[in-house]
Amino acid sequence: MASMTSQAAAPPDDAQDPYLWLEDVTGDEALDWVRARNEQTLATFRDEDFERMRTQALEVLDTDARIPYVVRRGEYLYNFWRDAANPRGLWRRTTLESYRTDAPEWDVLIDVDELGRADDQKWVWAGAGVIEPEYTLALVALSRGGSDASIVREFDMKTREFVDDGFQLPEAKSQLAWVDADTVLVGTDFGDGSLTDSGYPRVIKRWRRGTPLTDAETVFEGARTDVRVSASVDRTPGFERTLLGRALDFWNEEVYELRGLPENPELIRIDAPTDASLSIHREWLLIELRTDWFYGAQSYPAGALLAADYDDFLSGTAELSVVFEPDEHTALNHYAWTRDRLLMVTLADVASRVEFVTPGTWRREPVPGIPDATHTVVVAADDTGDEFFLDSSGFVTPSRLMRGTGTGPLDQIKSAPAFFDAENMAVAQHFVASQDGTPIPYFVVRPADAQGPGPTMLYGYGGFESANTPAYSGVLGRLWLARGGTYVLANIRGGGEYGPGWHTQAMREGRHKVAEDFAAVATDLVNRRITSVDQLGAQGGSNGGLLMGIMLTQYPERFGALVCSVPLLDMKRYHLLLAGASWMAEYGDPDNPEDWAFISEYSPYQNISATRHYPPVLMTTSTRDDRVHPGHARKMTAALEAAGHRVFYYENIEGGHAGAADNQQVAFKSALTYSFLWRMLTGPAAVNPGP
Repeated sequence: MASMTSQAAAPPDDAQDPYLWLEDVTGDEALDWVRARNEQTLATFRDEDFERMRTQALEVLDTDARIPYVVRRGEYLYNFWRDAANPRGLWRRTTLESYRTDAPEWDVLIDVDELGRADDQKWVWAGAGVIEPEYTLALVALSRGGSDASIVREFDMKTREFVDDGFQLPEAKSQLAWVDADTVLVGTDFGDGSLTDSGYPRVIKRWRRGTPLTDAETVFEGARTDVRVSASVDRTPGFERTLLGRALDFWNEEVYELRGLPENPELIRIDAPTDASLSIHREWLLIELRTDWFYGAQSYPAGALLAADYDDFLSGTAELSVVFEPDEHTALNHYAWTRDRLLMVTLADVASRVEFVTPGTWRREPVPGIPDATHTVVVAADDTGDEFFLDSSGFVTPSRLMRGTGTGPLDQIKSAPAFFDAENMAVAQHFVASQDGTPIPYFVVRPADAQGPGPTMLYGYGGFESANTPAYSGVLGRLWLARGGTYVLANIRGGGEYGPGWHTQAMREGRHKVAEDFAAVATDLVNRRITSVDQLGAQGGSNGGLLMGIMLTQYPERFGALVCSVPLLDMKRYHLLLAGASWMAEYGDPDNPEDWAFISEYSPYQNISATRHYPPVLMTTSTRDDRVHPGHARKMTAALEAAGHRVFYYENIEGGHAGAADNQQVAFKSALTYSFLWRMLTGPAAVNPGP
């Protein structure tokens, strides 16, 4: 890790933290501080160029020409849609025949804007759990302002009304699963001791219609130190199963099948590795490994996808089949079931490949008809039939939605419009050696005739095994690329672009590799004369916001500006704030001196220097973010100001962890980000950086 100049070699305890009061999310003093900085930031950047960008972004987000992505539930295709007339959105459905047309006839089930007006609440849609295979009832989740916590109401899909005496839950981070039309399994805030230290359900109960929640019967419990417990019910005829999960930490979970009658239940452990991902479909069990596994006399590598007969696996007599095995360049990205086949997407040096897999033989064959030079994802698959939908796009190629059934050819049924002129745009992939010699790939999108350094935005995330892949963004194209800017996507370690090993080597004490990879890409961009230091900006949010904080405090000389969104920054207290405790498997435990020894080396809040030059930074968050506490961004901003650095701050009152609750807010946030970067990276110092 790069050397640091820091005023805070040892972590302050809470009594020494002068900005602890800013963790009071809705406190009057804290909100006054927020409003004052919001006003200063908007006074600086909200000019004609900002408004032009905001309008351009909103046109992209609200246009009816977007693809309305769908999921099949029985005879209908369901979609959730936001536009200018319906900023909070519509839950609606249509038939396949109508969906194929240019102007489908949508049957609106819930108008969230209208519901919000009736309830005098700013509801944000948080999803609907529909009972299968009847598709007659739904458990609808609605959050206030976009927070993770939501209320739940039962909705009758035949009468199109909420059920007055139906299943309802007050605001909490709940989870529910239909057992039958009159019974659900529920995990929620039942009162003292019912939540984990991470703020998620610790107890699962069986709740019968017409009875109070207080009479629900406990069926499963975890420990307070667990991340959460969960329940799911498969009602496929002949394959009915109830599964219960206990997440020991973010990456390890014990999974059980619940059998027997309610008065005599039996829990059967699915004895796969706790850090593996499990998928059960009809008679098949799939096991996706995160670490090497010895089963019987055989060894299987991390990143492999294995298959077994489910009942045989429970009895200990299963023979495992290898569905996919990674190599140095290729990793499993995701998969989905239709009734009789598996759709599998792999990445080879971050380029996607889609294959059909036949259960039993596990023979793989390419899915034909996918457009060249695009990244393809499975957006929906009907696990009761043979229908699936694939979406293909690239940095400069708008999305194309294709439908497939059986073994027939793909049928392109929707295409998104182009939101910017990409005719003269070029996409290139480069590799650079990180500090330890590991090759790090990154994509560069810029005008094909670009000569010399230009304003460049570098994006990175690097955490939680999340792979960043090429995709089309009309907002990015209009607000950045069309103005002559260059966009760079860094596929740094911590992500999942090369399988679980790409992630696990950058966990905990290996976290420094994420920053080293990103800094190496930044340096390579300058060495290739794609940009200059003063013209190079970077952006990241959440875990990527932590990365931006590290760039600011450890690698400030490599950037001209940074955008840090909904970030983790105070790594001494992150595990005490909201859902932070659930991420200790990723980052480590700050209360453990051995863990704090490596966390303290990079924790941005504890490593601010008053003597080192920092580039200007835009810090954004949301008051309603109940996942990553807004106190991180608030305290970091206050400490940077006190150290004499140039920092701009904006906190959206709504938005949750996404930072925005509707398209208007997304457009506003986008305009602020790009206005800040454009101004910082194209000013006199950036354009004329000197000798």
